Amino acid sequence: MAYKISEDCISCGACEAECPVSAISEGDGKYEINPDVCIECGACADTCPVGAPAQA
Repeated sequence: MAYKISEDCISCGACEAECPVSAISEGDGKYEINPDVCIECGACADTCPVGAPAQA
């Protein structure tokens, strides 16, 4: 399953920079992951300082 960013997101942008397929974009108040593009690599979760991305 694709990753999803929780409400814990602090909008730092670290995950967006690490995503190899550009599935992450800035949304309304937090970053969002496009599940149709996400390849479930976990790079976003590994780089997030607050652990906001998790498998949905």
